[in-house]
Amino acid sequence: MSSPRALFYVQHLLGIGHIARASLVASALAEDGFDVTMVTGGLPVPGFPGPGIRHVRLMPEVTSREGFSGLQDINGTVLDADGERQRMEQLLTVLGETRPDIVITEAFPFGRRQMRFELLPFLDAIKAMRPKPLLFASIRDILQVNKKLGRDEETVALVREHFHRVLVHGDRSLTRIEDTFPLAGEIEDKILYTGLVAPDAPVPSPEKYRVVVSAGGGAVGQKLLNAAVDARKLLGTPGRWCVITGPNLDAASFDALASQGGADMDVFRFRSDFRQLLGSADLSISQAGYNTVCDVLRAGCASLLVPFAAGGETEQTARAVKLQELGLAQYIEEAAITPEAVAAGIETALAQRGRAHPDLNMDGAHETARLLREELSHAG
Repeated sequence: MSSPRALFYVQHLLGIGHIARASLVASALAEDGFDVTMVTGGLPVPGFPGPGIRHVRLMPEVTSREGFSGLQDINGTVLDADGERQRMEQLLTVLGETRPDIVITEAFPFGRRQMRFELLPFLDAIKAMRPKPLLFASIRDILQVNKKLGRDEETVALVREHFHRVLVHGDRSLTRIEDTFPLAGEIEDKILYTGLVAPDAPVPSPEKYRVVVSAGGGAVGQKLLNAAVDARKLLGTPGRWCVITGPNLDAASFDALASQGGADMDVFRFRSDFRQLLGSADLSISQAGYNTVCDVLRAGCASLLVPFAAGGETEQTARAVKLQELGLAQYIEEAAITPEAVAAGIETALAQRGRAHPDLNMDGAHETARLLREELSHAG
């Protein structure tokens, strides 16, 4: 019997969180015997999607750091109608060549509305195929709340017309889709929870830091980094710290942080062993993105979260609030961050360390593969 063919569409716009999570799922599918093709539409990210996966790159587009509405290439050229047509034709060609048994769209139709110029024709082409592939939406556990009238209704209509199931990459004991998508009841029959998509638990690093401070890509986390380093001076016995700025922090800001380092504080732009460092740390200080939180939960260290909230973003704050309610983390609102608040949060988070945590399903990638096998079997 031939391997089932899976086509996975991923458009990452700002950061690498979406492609990192999708790559874990794609790798689990390949491990399970699926023939996986991943189509990406953002800038190349070294290491993703990983070995064993056919990778097709559309003409890359990104978004500005100030918002997610406009698309442009790496040189700042705005995507025009001709560019939209080229990408759409590329995507439809891949669909025709792959002839998949299943298709997965990462985020859409719950997000990535900017890509409707290529995704709506893509959905229509899938609907017209014989045999017709099973279409799945792959979404994280917490969605950005839509504030514009009619957006949620449009999402429900697309799901009901085109999608076989919606894969929610979360654990229901932590979050439920209806918490951030009010119309979830209208598509309840299509929702499947996979558990959190997290890498395997890290082997703790022999290099021991008491506190690991990280800011993802770096550019939007400078306030967090500065407040954390200043908070360290307020603590009596802070221990040894590792500060990871991310690659996008400007040179002057990085140098200013590095100048405050010493025997008990090391400053890096990037550490490939980040997860291993968490495994041997007492505390992580970070933003509250999906992947970072999964890494922290896997590592089992205490956690202080400062969720990204600029531009009306709500997803990270919702995650941080829920984790604090469950005793899994402490959080500080981005607007209220000060060295004093961080110092107090550090002490509270460290005092929580060692408490019993609820059992969370962290094996969402392999559970996704199992569920897709099951859905294919039911569909014949």
